[in-house]
Amino acid sequence: MSNDAGNLKGVPFKLETHVDYAAGSVVSKMLLKKEIGNITLFAFDAGQGLSEHTAPFDAVVYILDGRAEISIGGKAATVNAGEMLIMPANVPHALQARERFKMLLVMIRGQ
Repeated sequence: MSNDAGNLKGVPFKLETHVDYAAGSVVSKMLLKKEIGNITLFAFDAGQGLSEHTAPFDAVVYILDGRAEISIGGKAATVNAGEMLIMPANVPHALQARERFKMLLVMIRGQ
């Protein structure tokens, strides 16, 4: 399968096999980018993360593999493979990989 996300339209594929882990890194792959939002795959190696930040719209995280620690408004939650979490707009959030994990991030802009 091509690594070009543009070639994925109309072709079935498995999300968890479409982004690879890299030692000591966070790998991201944009699957769809439109004015109304984005769909992005991520692979976090153990010990990696995203520092606390906010977004002006809700974001949905679906864990594909492993387990993520996600803090929203200072409250941490563990999200396991097969689980989804909605991060509310304008509330600080952060992600930390206590072990490596893969996730799908869906952000839709709106009011």
